[in-house]
Amino acid sequence: MHFTSEQRLDDGVLEREFTLGEIPGIVWTPASASAPVPLILLGPPPLGLRKVYPRLVARARHAAADGFATATIELPGSGDRPRWAAAEQALADLRRAMEASKPVTDEIIDALILPLVDKSVPEWRAALDALLALPEIGGPVGYSGGVISIGIRLAVVEPRIVAAGLFAGSFVPRTMFEEARQVTIPLHVLLQWDDEGNDRQAALDLFDAFGSKEKTLNANMGGHTGVPQSAGDAAAQFFARHLK
Repeated sequence: MHFTSEQRLDDGVLEREFTLGEIPGIVWTPASASAPVPLILLGPPPLGLRKVYPRLVARARHAAADGFATATIELPGSGDRPRWAAAEQALADLRRAMEASKPVTDEIIDALILPLVDKSVPEWRAALDALLALPEIGGPVGYSGGVISIGIRLAVVEPRIVAAGLFAGSFVPRTMFEEARQVTIPLHVLLQWDDEGNDRQAALDLFDAFGSKEKTLNANMGGHTGVPQSAGDAAAQFFARHLK
């Protein structure tokens, strides 16, 4: 891990940009941590970290106030990372189907999501190795938000993640439902009831498939970007219960 910049935000949170090989990322740590603190991995949407930075830093500052470090990495094909022709073709197919009010087929969803999961999860695990080597971060570790299929895979394969807050706002391949049944860690799942880009019934079926004994569905009226503050507060309380 190579740090490329460092700044103190106005609330004292330390923000450091880093690279891990070709992967850019950001880590935020609380201002007054006197001992190694728990870590929450912030899953970004595949829009580029620069574009979604305001949302990410707001989540990071909220977590820092609760005593957590947070970190995120750029997803494959996003931001300044090399373009990914197959992913761009799948995204174009998705947009054409939605603009024509045609069904989004399983083939389109698989082509868009499965390679992203396969590529990004090993990168997240490598980033976690590097983050937990920092003296100010000690775990336990949670995962929050982002592409829900990435969160599912990480919850299955990464034993250091002990709790996850997932956002049911992206398409989920059918094969991921089988992986969801293998998830056993505590889950807090957020669903926007009127999310224009999400299949509500599929999200409910996915929640039902999760194998966790402790799982909560926080459903709110409104579209994809209309998440109420109360939902963020509930997620923060979830992580406080499981990471402290």
